Amino acid sequence: MRRDGELKLFAGTGNPKLAEDIAAYLKMPLGDLKISRFSDGETYVKFNESVRGVDAFVVQPTSPPVDHNLVQLLILMDALRRASADRITAVIPYYGYARQEKKDAPREPITAKLIADVLTTAGADRIITMDLHADAIQGFFNIPVDHLTAISMISQYIKEKNLENMVIVSPDEGRVKKVRQVTGRLQAPLAVGYKFHPDHHVSEVTHLAGDVRDKVPIIIEDMITTGGSVCECVDSLLQHGCKPEIYVAATHGVLTGPAMERLSRPEIKEVIVTDTIALPEEKRIPKLKSLSVAPLFGEAIRRVHERESITSLFD
Repeated sequence: MRRDGELKLFAGTGNPKLAEDIAAYLKMPLGDLKISRFSDGETYVKFNESVRGVDAFVVQPTSPPVDHNLVQLLILMDALRRASADRITAVIPYYGYARQEKKDAPREPITAKLIADVLTTAGADRIITMDLHADAIQGFFNIPVDHLTAISMISQYIKEKNLENMVIVSPDEGRVKKVRQVTGRLQAPLAVGYKFHPDHHVSEVTHLAGDVRDKVPIIIEDMITTGGSVCECVDSLLQHGCKPEIYVAATHGVLTGPAMERLSRPEIKEVIVTDTIALPEEKRIPKLKSLSVAPLFGEAIRRVHERESITSLFD
């Protein structure tokens, strides 16, 4: 059963190429929208077509610059709500502030919950996102959340490389449940790194569980930010006798600060990410492979609009 309102797709400035590819998958144009900034940096938004009664989808990852992209998404949804859109779905390929989903120390915020509340207040009726840093974030919303994953896509890409003697590596114990999905698809053994966080945004791999000697490791992450955790894991793997042919795969290539320099080390053969976050040309190094999630998001949007199952996308 189709929703009564017409489907319209709009793009923020966070990742316009992904939005265009989603529109191409859906065989429809992006909605007419003006986004500009005032001289003091404030964002101005105007929809140049009627949105009254429409089933509106807004594609806007809250990737760096996180605060700017987040505020832009809020303004876009507020404009849609005030213009009487029937339903507003925020399509957030990368959900910023997801690291802070619990209090690890006194007097810290739970920012992932705060952002969920703000998105709902701004007008979101539904969220479509991908590979949240913590699955529990879905429960922070009192509206439906469609949580997509790139695990199948990444697993298939690795499978087609026909690598021999692989070992799938979870860089920390918190990722084991997700990483087991990859081991199941690739029929490969699992190794797990155990981390210690001596300071904010600093990690150390204290020990490694699993046999990696003379094997080709595939490190599976949800995101790569500065590359520090990846390098710690690479060092530990090499110390335990793996082959110096290490693959790193993550859904979100945030890639800030020294990330590109760290990932350029010769033991890392290939870095696999998806296009949930726009990559500037200077970050498109030869060993970086970007997989497109546009078909996944496009199909999810179509199914949400036509009230079909999302879960069956991953069966």
